[in-house]
Amino acid sequence: MTSETSAPNRLDTTADNLTEDSTQQGLTAEQYKRKMEKRKAVQQQRLAERTVEKGLIIVHTGNGKGKTTAALGMVLRSLGHGYKVAIVQFIKGAWEPAEKAVFEPWSEQLEFHALGEGFTWETQDRDRDMAKAEAAWNVALTYIQNPTYRTILLDEVNIALKHGFLSIEPVLAGLAQKTPDTHIILTGRGAPKALIDQADLVTEMKLIKHPFREQGVKAQPGIEF
Repeated sequence: MTSETSAPNRLDTTADNLTEDSTQQGLTAEQYKRKMEKRKAVQQQRLAERTVEKGLIIVHTGNGKGKTTAALGMVLRSLGHGYKVAIVQFIKGAWEPAEKAVFEPWSEQLEFHALGEGFTWETQDRDRDMAKAEAAWNVALTYIQNPTYRTILLDEVNIALKHGFLSIEPVLAGLAQKTPDTHIILTGRGAPKALIDQADLVTEMKLIKHPFREQGVKAQPGIEF
């Protein structure tokens, strides 16, 4: 490990330790102030040493809620910066998600494709599901190869990979074709290991409680769709 790599790692560890220590009970006001001064100095040094910019492959997976919602937050920030964005939905589509209506004011910056036909138990036709997923991937690939798009969201593509509607090999090859400053977000539970290995940023949403399971609460507008 080079010194360039190890130095930020040491700073990260120091920052984590200082954050954990600051939550302990029994610190006087002066002790807390000194710890926060040190924490600020470490954080400033960490920020100063992070000089690399690159387009990221981002994966949101796991059984918990919030994968698409978190990705749409990134989409919103990209639109706010004036970047061009593309969204391709691989599974959703039959519901006509409210997100499409919300993003309508950014129609000049945003391309939105709801190409799925709903959940697999609704379609009940594996061949059709595979054809739809393949068509959605071909649309997504046109944006991945287009350098004018800064952020691309492939919503629920992990589901298509998990069920075998798409093969992982062409997806990995397609991701490798992105331009250096393009961010690609892939959402859905069950992200395959090969995708996780290629990604730069991976977040797993963990399910703790869900009202559908514990209370019999149905999907509701503004929460699920």
